[in-house]
Amino acid sequence: MAPSFLPKNRFSQHLTPRLGAAIALIALSTLNYGFDNQGIATSQAMAAYKKQFGVYNPKTKTWAIPTYWTSLLNSLNFIGFAVGLYLGSLISARYGRRMSMFCMSIWAMMSATVLITSSTIEQVLAGRILNYAYVGMELSTCPLFQAEIVPAPIRGMAVGTYQASLLLGGIIINSVCRGTSEIQSNAAWRIPQGLFYIVPTIVASGVWFIPESPRWLLVKGRPEAALESLRLLRGARPDYDPEEDLENLKISLSEEQNQGSYRDLFRGSNRKRTFIAMGMNFFMQATGSPFTAAYGTLFVQSLNSLNPFDFSIMSSCINTVSSLVAIFITDKVGRRPILMIGSFLQIVWLFTMGGVGTIASPTAAQKQVIVAATALSSASLCFSWDPLNYIVTTELPALQLRDKTQRVASIVSIVTNFAWSFSVPYLLNAPYANLHSKVGFIFGALACLSLVFAYFCVPEMRGRSLEEINQLFQDGVSIRDFGKAPRVKAEEDEVQELPVVDKSGN
Repeated sequence: MAPSFLPKNRFSQHLTPRLGAAIALIALSTLNYGFDNQGIATSQAMAAYKKQFGVYNPKTKTWAIPTYWTSLLNSLNFIGFAVGLYLGSLISARYGRRMSMFCMSIWAMMSATVLITSSTIEQVLAGRILNYAYVGMELSTCPLFQAEIVPAPIRGMAVGTYQASLLLGGIIINSVCRGTSEIQSNAAWRIPQGLFYIVPTIVASGVWFIPESPRWLLVKGRPEAALESLRLLRGARPDYDPEEDLENLKISLSEEQNQGSYRDLFRGSNRKRTFIAMGMNFFMQATGSPFTAAYGTLFVQSLNSLNPFDFSIMSSCINTVSSLVAIFITDKVGRRPILMIGSFLQIVWLFTMGGVGTIASPTAAQKQVIVAATALSSASLCFSWDPLNYIVTTELPALQLRDKTQRVASIVSIVTNFAWSFSVPYLLNAPYANLHSKVGFIFGALACLSLVFAYFCVPEMRGRSLEEINQLFQDGVSIRDFGKAPRVKAEEDEVQELPVVDKSGN
């Protein structure tokens, strides 16, 4: 139970010291994703990095990484992502969430060694592929783990820390890169990448001190261990009965309309859940995330209007604040409104960026508008689809299908991210499409579709337990009527019994 001196709110009521420590450690692992995601992207703008891995142009007397290598470095890493996603999901489902986190941390330290010791661009590519296997294992485990251990009133905040931690990692490593960017030796990029060792070491050492997921323990036929996990996570509270909570989990598990096979993902009520999860992951990537995350620094550098390393720090800070605002209000405001607001803002900024890009010779002020629109489109994504994707995707699935739904949805994310990460350099640069900032029209059009998807296809699940959400889907409640369906009312918002819902949604 939270200390008595804290003000009474949903966080102090539900966030016990043990639960808070578990959420924090799981979120900490995502810092490494931010380190890799932003560290490699920012390093590519460094003079020392270009000299080590690029090609010399005698006409301009500069070093540059060829477009095809830029494309490969930021796309083929998703091969490792896909492999890691599958392996992590298997380990998580068979041996537990904690074991998966331990294995991925050990793997991360190995892949970091490959990256830091790189002397050729081929070795960098191999290191990125290996390191993204860690990222895939993390995605298959961490949001799922967080969703399974927290009560409904703070689940959005807890799962949202996955994205916030990723962005915080971006701030840290972009700041380090800014400080080392003027170094002329390979220490300029090797020092920031040395951070890749820190987080996995802490996570591998500390993961055994947090409780295992009670839902996973129950699926594995270990009700006594599940009960003990609930007691440790929820603490000693007079208004909370862990045995009653465990019974609700058992009821939900026994009433599920599936046996946990991949075929079941597309049967009955699960078909709807699977397609929503796939759509969430598609639009998170298709509306510009690969462009700003992997190529934002290089894009701004090509404009010659702002120090690209200053931009990377500024953008990371804005994105982190946007994500923190989203995860703190999502349990109050809801998932759908935030997604729709984010999509609308993306439409505005992306079409602004594309519109100004139609000017043949933009002025310094117009270039600043392009930079601002790029940063704001990224911030809008970090306010909405980036953090909310992990929340919604982990809330949707049936208990028996939670791991498999996460795999399938994440594969959609990987394929979409790969396609855009591979294509963006050719869309941006001459002698290929040479669209430059006019790519905003492409991503803006997809943002319009994401707004339609959020309005018609995403159910409102704030404040409901995972068992309650499962019951609503199985009762055939219309997606648009989720917010109107009968809700369990209790002082602490703990689910005491599953609601009886009219299948018509009335």
